[in-house]
Amino acid sequence: MENAKGIVFKYGDNVDTDVIIPARYLNSSDPAELATHCMEDIDKDFVKKVKKGDIMVATKNFGCGSSREHAPIAIKASGISCVIADTFARIFYRNAINIGLPIIECADAANEIEAGDEVEVDFDSGKIYDLTKGTEYQGQAFPPFMQKIIDAEGLVNYINAK
Repeated sequence: MENAKGIVFKYGDNVDTDVIIPARYLNSSDPAELATHCMEDIDKDFVKKVKKGDIMVATKNFGCGSSREHAPIAIKASGISCVIADTFARIFYRNAINIGLPIIECADAANEIEAGDEVEVDFDSGKIYDLTKGTEYQGQAFPPFMQKIIDAEGLVNYINAK
């Protein structure tokens, strides 16, 4: 798996799926359309500032709330290459893997990395490097089968390729 590297957008605890993609936009399943509304209720400038490869960092219970796949789809389509959090809501975690959005749990990184830092993630080792501060964290590396699903851009593509 290729490393992720980008500038950090930082959020706190309990960022729920209704904030990630507000319910009023769920009539669309087009990833590009969903991306234009990603995070708008808590960070109206997110869609204007995010660049391909950037990284989202949050603290506890990221992706809580309803189980919609629209939330990780919107994040991935916005250009975010990885989400780092202290903890993820379990259904969001599974949905993210299923659609090919790399996510990694690491409490220290989630709490210490700040908005605007440049961060690199090595998915093979689970290492997270804050290039701005010169710090390094050990996150949970992806098992090989999950790396294959993410490399295939999601579970459906992975299964279809088999």
